[in-house]
Amino acid sequence: MKYNEQQIIEEVYRYIKGTYEQHYSTTEEGMQVQDMLRHLDIDKDFCQANAIKYLCRYGKKDGKNRKDLLKAIHYIVLLLDSENNENKAWQTLWNTI
Repeated sequence: MKYNEQQIIEEVYRYIKGTYEQHYSTTEEGMQVQDMLRHLDIDKDFCQANAIKYLCRYGKKDGKNRKDLLKAIHYIVLLLDSENNENKAWQTLWNTI
C-alpha cells in the first residue's frame, strides 16, 4: 500500500490487543466500564467524545504523542463495533416482524 496502511493497521491491532491487559474490571467476570456504557446505550457518545478528546490532545500533551492517535483510533473501533451491533439488533428485530 502506498501510505504504509498495512503497517499502521498492524500497529493499531497490537496497541488495542495490549490494552486488554490494562483494563480495570468492575466484576470478577471481567465486566468493563465500556460494557456498562453499552448496556445503558450511552457508549457511542462516550466513544465519539473520547476520540475527539485524544485527537485534540495530540501535539499538546507530551508533544506529538503517537499514543494519543492510537487511543483515538481505539475509540473509533469501539464506536464502529457498537454501530455494527446496533444494526444487527435492528436486523434481528426486523426479521421477527
